[in-house]
Order: sequence, then C-alpha cells, then structure tokens
Amino acid sequence: MTDRQRVTEIKPLDPAARRVLERSEIEGIELIRFLYADHGGVIRGKAASRSRLAQRLGTGIGHTVAMMAMNMLDRLQPVAGMGPVGEIRLVPDPSTFVPLPYAPGSASMLCDMRLPDGGPWDACPRDFLRQAAESLAGAGYTLMAAYEPEFTLGRRLPGEPLDRLAPLDDSLCYATTGFNAAHDYTSALVKALEAQGLRVEHYHPELGHGQHELSIRHAPALRAADNQVIYRETVRGTALRMSMWASLAPKPIADQAGNGAHLHLSLWDREGRDNLFADDADPNGLSQLGYRFIGGLLAHLPALVALTSGTVNGFRRLAPRMWSSAYTCYGLDNREAAVRICSPLAPGSVNLELKPSDSSANPYLALGAVIHAGLDGLRRGLDPGEAVSVDPDTLSAAERARLGVHRLPATLEEALAALEADELLMEALGPLRREAYLAVKRSEAAAFAAEDQAFELYHHFRAF
Repeated sequence: MTDRQRVTEIKPLDPAARRVLERSEIEGIELIRFLYADHGGVIRGKAASRSRLAQRLGTGIGHTVAMMAMNMLDRLQPVAGMGPVGEIRLVPDPSTFVPLPYAPGSASMLCDMRLPDGGPWDACPRDFLRQAAESLAGAGYTLMAAYEPEFTLGRRLPGEPLDRLAPLDDSLCYATTGFNAAHDYTSALVKALEAQGLRVEHYHPELGHGQHELSIRHAPALRAADNQVIYRETVRGTALRMSMWASLAPKPIADQAGNGAHLHLSLWDREGRDNLFADDADPNGLSQLGYRFIGGLLAHLPALVALTSGTVNGFRRLAPRMWSSAYTCYGLDNREAAVRICSPLAPGSVNLELKPSDSSANPYLALGAVIHAGLDGLRRGLDPGEAVSVDPDTLSAAERARLGVHRLPATLEEALAALEADELLMEALGPLRREAYLAVKRSEAAAFAAEDQAFELYHHFRAF
C-alpha cells in the first residue's frame, strides 16, 4: 500500500484546533460546516458533528474529486482526474472558525483540499492563493486586500416557469429611504459580520433597486479571500433568516445596476509596516512600484477577467458607461477605468481598485491570479502608459489606440480564450486546475447560450 493510499493518520491537535473544540463545547455548536469555493464560484461544503470534530480537525472530511468539475448548474464535466474514482479531504483551517449568527448552533471553517496522505491537491483554490502570496513574500512584499461587494436585497417570487427576484424597495441612490427600508436587515448584517471578526468600514444604499454596498476592512491576501466567503455566506444567511433573499450575482435583475465586488489592493513590505504603493511626491500619490503593478494588471487583464468576473452573468455588468469598467486603462479616481488609483484619505494610504471583479468569482483563484499578474509587472518593470482622466468610452478609436486602451472581453467565451492564451496565468494555474476551470466555465457558457434571459437570471441569483 502506497503513502497516498493510506488514510491520513490522526495527529495531535495544535492550540488553535483545541480552541475550536473548547468554543464548540462552551457555545453549544452542534454542526461545523467545512466550506470551500468551487470552480463555478459556488460556496459548497460538508458539516461535521461536534462529537466527531476532534477527529475531523485532523483528518478532514472525505470528498469526491469530481466536485471540482461540477458547474454552477450542478452538471458534472468530463475532466481527467475528476471523475467517479478518487477522493480528497476537506481539511479545515482552525484559525477561520466562526460561530454563525444567522444559524444558531452551527459554525464554519474554511478548508484546504488535501490528498488522503495529507499532501496538497493540485486543484485546491486556497492553496493556489497561498502559493501566490508566498511568491510575493519571496520578492519581499505582502499584499493587503479587501473585496468591496454589492448585493441586491429582496424576495424570491414564484414565476412561470422560474422564480424571479423582486427587490425590497425602489429607493434612489444613496437615498435615506433605502437606509430605512433595509434598516432591520443591515443592522443584523453588521452585527453578524462583526461577530465573525469582519470589521465593517462603511455602508450605503446603491443605485439599483434593493441594492446595497457594505465594505469591510482589508487583510492579508488569504484572510481577505476567506473574508469574502464569510461575507457572502452572511449576506445570504441573514436574509434567509429574515424571510428575504439576498443575491450577490453580478446582474440578478436585468434592468437594474449590477453588483460588483471591487478588489482593493496595496503592497506592503514583508513586515507590513510601510505601504509601498505610496509616494506623496507623485501627482497621483503612487510609487513607481505601484505603476509597475498596474502595468502587470493591464497586461493580463483580458485573461484576468475570466477569473475575477467568470460567469456569463458577469459580462452583462462589464459594459461601457456602467461604472464597472470595460476598457484596459487606469486613472486617478476614474470609475470607468479598470484600475482606479484611489486618492488617499490620509498621507500614505493610497491603494488600487480593480473594478472588473464580482462575487460570482472564486475569490482564491481571482486574487491569486491578480497577484501573479501584478508580480509579473514588478519583475518586468512594465509601464502602464498614461493615466486616463476621462470616460474611455468617450474617446475616439484613434485616441484609445494611441493610449493603448483596449476593450475588455465582452463575453465569458472571449475571456476564456484570452485566459487560455495567457502563458503566465496558465502556468500559474497548473495542468489540473486550468483544465477543470476551462471545462467548467465553457460548459456554463454553452448552457446559458442555449437558454433565455430568465433562465440565466434565475440560476445566477439562486447560486450567488
């Protein structure tokens, strides 16, 4: 019998794992959800009972390899190494343990996917991001990041033949009627997020009917992606407990503003003391290191959007004059640019905002790919060109050509073709992960192309 055929031995629990057991006992947690994000961007998992938690913290929970070849329609795709034969383990990270305020008696942990012998599995999304962050650390840098999600709050109404999402209200952008209409929900949401260690930064009703934006504090890369999973689960779980429905899908309602999850980024020294993007002498407050990072993002952006906005529904949002970005350009506080330099609120607080990003993405794959693209810009000293200070859609084709500004892929199929052609990102993803991701996403593109708009909207607001 080989090492990989042997069941993982139960090892002594570390202090973090022992604290999980103690808290579960004291707080009366009966079920602990082991969560992960799949290639379709869906949050899935299994749960361990408290009586078996001590063992499961060491061994994880068995899980078929096939689930990472499942698309968002629950249709399994033919991917070598992800069929009916083979198993991995969902191994929880005890540092991510949180009791769930919207599900009393339950808690959750984010998981790595491991082989039965405990070794890493080549399709683990969390490990992809961890390795990307380690590559950045090897170059002397630490990335701080935060997703800035929007969501639509409403009710799920029966339809023929499919349900539809009806927004909670029709308030105006930033209007106080929106605050009032969703007050009980947002108060409960803030308390639930804070109880799980997510620090709320700010909140406001957004442009779309029933649309809200609530931002949380930045964190190191892996924690930022974990936070995005916790955030998504909490937004939806809190709504369900209050007999409502919340969706973070990019376009859950076709004629309303889309939901983004803009990704905010800043690069720090290895110890996390100094923001290396900051240069108060620069007109935009950005260092040369920051410009090179932008250069890497722009160079790989056509491929990146296949990961940061990787659903058919996401490309409904990425259109000109939608404040979501549709062109490969950057600018200071330009909300139509793909990369926005955010003007500092205080000296040294500059950060970048990647706008073509939404909550239907797997946050680990998206952020890991962003790190690889930015790091490529640093290594090669890529020049991002001139900043764009107007809406790029108002420029003539000749002006855009002079500035090196190009239209982003307009469909998921175009983005996947760009990803497959991007040697750096394909190499970073590795053979198994890239084959599975492309298969899953191409199957989704084909499935939705064969159906109508109602089918697309329903399946996206249900999944995300």
